[in-house]
Amino acid sequence: MKTIKTLFAAALAAFSLSSCGGFGTMGGQTGSAGNGSILGSVLGAVTNGDALGNILGSVLGMDRMTEQQIAGSWSYRQPGVAFTSEKLLAQAGGEVVASQIKEKLGTYYKSLGVSSSNTYFTFNTDHSFSGKLLSTPISGTWSYNAQTYQINMKTMLFTLSPYVKRTTAGMSMTLESKKLLTALQTIAAVSGNNTLQGIGQISTNFDGVRLGFDMGR
Repeated sequence: MKTIKTLFAAALAAFSLSSCGGFGTMGGQTGSAGNGSILGSVLGAVTNGDALGNILGSVLGMDRMTEQQIAGSWSYRQPGVAFTSEKLLAQAGGEVVASQIKEKLGTYYKSLGVSSSNTYFTFNTDHSFSGKLLSTPISGTWSYNAQTYQINMKTMLFTLSPYVKRTTAGMSMTLESKKLLTALQTIAAVSGNNTLQGIGQISTNFDGVRLGFDMGR
């Protein structure tokens, strides 16, 4: 946790500098001499390839998805984490911290048995979808809100509206932590899987963080 707090503090410090004009403008213009060192320190703190790709995607605005890109089959790859802030450097810094949280979340997901063989979705072009969530079959209809970047997934059991964004390896689907917990508790009630203590702790400890799944083709 000390490492996470230190990284997040560094990201906030970088953002405070940018709000005072330290970053100048984008679009090919050159900022002040210190600009590269601030952004470089954020990027340089990341050694995970997926996290670095997500940071660059956030900074360059390359992480938005279209309805056409969402259509198709997706399966679980690893935990998905995103911060709710939309500020440029806070978002980039959030990805740094998220890479640390992913490691802890991965432990909890492992205890739940989350894998590519039991957590996957197929989004059809006729706006129907099917798949499994923790081995429990789910199906229904889906729509995409291009303004909020959310997929609205309606099933007989519940409605999910995960935020989606493109990643270097596919697509990230995340929900506010408490909403994810509610969905998993519903699945647990149907399937009899009661090993949700770990994800409950994450929901309590990381309020304001979106949790979910990084999906791949």
